[in-house]
Amino acid sequence: MHYIPSQITAGVTLDHTVAPAAYPASAGWTLTLYLRGPQSIDIAATADGDDHVLGATATQTGAWLAGQYWATLRASDGETVAEIEAGQVTIATDLAQVDGLYDGRGHAERVLTAIEAVIEGRATKDQERYRINNRELQRTPLADLMGLRDKYRAEVRAQKAARRGQSLLGRTVSVRL
Repeated sequence: MHYIPSQITAGVTLDHTVAPAAYPASAGWTLTLYLRGPQSIDIAATADGDDHVLGATATQTGAWLAGQYWATLRASDGETVAEIEAGQVTIATDLAQVDGLYDGRGHAERVLTAIEAVIEGRATKDQERYRINNRELQRTPLADLMGLRDKYRAEVRAQKAARRGQSLLGRTVSVRL
């Protein structure tokens, strides 16, 4: 069971219910989500019966810096502190606050676009290396660029599949017993 949200969007209200059976709020357990990355964020849960609600207003999340954070969700009864889960959380940019141009693509998508632009530009240049006076220019061999393109295409494909909740290992095989 995963209790830590994988993504939180800045500028949007956070209302995430957590119900770890071993740490019910009604028994005096409190939960805190600690995020460490571009900044430090601590989110103390409020009790709701046995459940815990991790919450923050849109104004609070709007002040959070976008990026990748390391996270730990901890329970405490005043004496004992237990780590329930640890992982990573992405805080996504608040698009409502972005003025002008914005590129929301990830690293792999940006690199793939750059590699494809270099390959396309090579269509009119057949020299891999040349020298003028004492200055030399050497281009990355086309075969190497094609290999990098294939690598980044696969990475982008896997990331898109993961965002859609599809298996990263390929197609799903159903088995009936």
